[in-house]
Amino acid sequence: MTSTPLARSLPRRAATVLLALLGCAVAGVLLAGPAAAAPAAPTAPTAPAVPAVDGGVDISVGNGSPSTSITLILAITVLSVAPAVLLLCTSFTKIIVVLSLTRNALGLQSSPPNTVLTGIALFLTLFVMGPVLSDVNEIAVQPYMDGTMTVSQAYDAGVVPLKEFLLDNTRDDELQLMVGLSGEEQPEDRAAVSMTTLVPAFVLSELKSAFIIGLVVFIPFLVLDMLVSASLMAMGMMMVPPSIVSLPFKLLFFVVVDGWAMITTSLVGSYT
Repeated sequence: MTSTPLARSLPRRAATVLLALLGCAVAGVLLAGPAAAAPAAPTAPTAPAVPAVDGGVDISVGNGSPSTSITLILAITVLSVAPAVLLLCTSFTKIIVVLSLTRNALGLQSSPPNTVLTGIALFLTLFVMGPVLSDVNEIAVQPYMDGTMTVSQAYDAGVVPLKEFLLDNTRDDELQLMVGLSGEEQPEDRAAVSMTTLVPAFVLSELKSAFIIGLVVFIPFLVLDMLVSASLMAMGMMMVPPSIVSLPFKLLFFVVVDGWAMITTSLVGSYT
């Protein structure tokens, strides 16, 4: 059986059509590939936003409030300098000195013990410094915790009530002494004195006031010691220590006049 020319040409035509379709598909892929892989148009770089901080480092997160880690670091720092601030910038120095002198005037070496005197002085200090601490917390600590103030702004605002307290309880003589020793120019007024000059002047003034109060406390007990000593000499009891005989009388006198209340009233009243 012989094939006709038409039958022989059909496979060739089919192969040609398939090759044409395959070529069109390859061309479409090659043309579409580069278009899909073309990179997007580059955008102009933008400068990073600089945090608006007044001369310091931005340590805020969220709505501007300080982060927990930064708050913890600041708390540890405050606790590390708290003893120095407690001794030099509050009424603690005068109170503890007066209480110690009172104990010595009574002739008691370890009663009340040092821990009791320190505790009394600490709580009396908190009582005296309560208004100042409240003002510092209101105008400096709380705004800083809320994120409305930076560290430097909080310090500048919080030091104002403390400086007013120090100025109100510092004598002019001690303040002039420290200004002269510092070599600074004479300030226009007391409020213009720097804290580095004001703090030692305040401490010297507190020590002077404490010794004056201690002297007033000592005089009655000294008179009692002299009377007891003279009485023992008159009776020929020279071998009996006068301090042992006068101690009950001094305790009785101190209790009768309510000495602790008088001393506490004098100490607290000296700051009002």
